[in-house]
Amino acid sequence: MTDNPSSASAKAGLRRELLAARRALSPETCRAAAEALAASALALPELAGAHTVAAYVSVGTEPGTRALLDALRAAGKRVLLPLLLPDNDLDWALYEGPQSLAETAHPGKMRLWEPTGPALGPEAVTDAGAVLLPGLAVDGRGMRLGRGGGSYDRVLARLERAGSDAALVVLLYDDEVVARVPEEPHDHPVRAVATPSGVVRFSS
Repeated sequence: MTDNPSSASAKAGLRRELLAARRALSPETCRAAAEALAASALALPELAGAHTVAAYVSVGTEPGTRALLDALRAAGKRVLLPLLLPDNDLDWALYEGPQSLAETAHPGKMRLWEPTGPALGPEAVTDAGAVLLPGLAVDGRGMRLGRGGGSYDRVLARLERAGSDAALVVLLYDDEVVARVPEEPHDHPVRAVATPSGVVRFSS
C-alpha cells in the first residue's frame, strides 16, 4: 500500500513546528513537566496492571521519562528499554536503574541513552502489557505523530502480528494534544495520552 504523499508532507511540516516549540522550552519547564508527567502516567490503570512495561529514555527537550522509569521500577515493574539497531528497528534490554544506562552514538542520528544489559531481541516487546510511545502529537482520534524514523511503526506492526493487546500510551506536553494529525495507512491509534496535566483516553 502506498502512503499518501500529501499526508507525508503535512506530517513533515507539523513535525518541524512541534520540534521548534520543544527546542524553545527552558530546562526548568522541562524538569517540572517531567515530574508531573510521571504522576499522570503512574495513575493509568494500564500501567498499574502491567507486569512488563516497554518504555524509553527521553532525550533533549522531549517530555522527560527518567522519573517515570524509576517509579515504574520501584513499583516492581519489569521495564524494557529500546536499543536502536542499524536498520532503525528496535531491540530491547532491561532497565536496572540510572547506572545501567550509557549514552550511545548512532552514526547520522541523535545520541541516545540506552541500557547496557543483554539484548533480549526485537520480539521481547511482545511481552509488555503496556507500551509507552514517544511522539510529537496525538489527535482526538488517538492518531499519533512520531518523529518519522519508522522505528515504532515496526514495533507496532510486531505487536499486531503477535496478537498483543498491550495498552499503547503516548507521553506528550499538554499543547501537543491537537485537533488533527495527518494520517497514513500504516498508522495505529493509541489508547491514551499522558501529559503533565493528566490523561486523555480514546475509544478503541
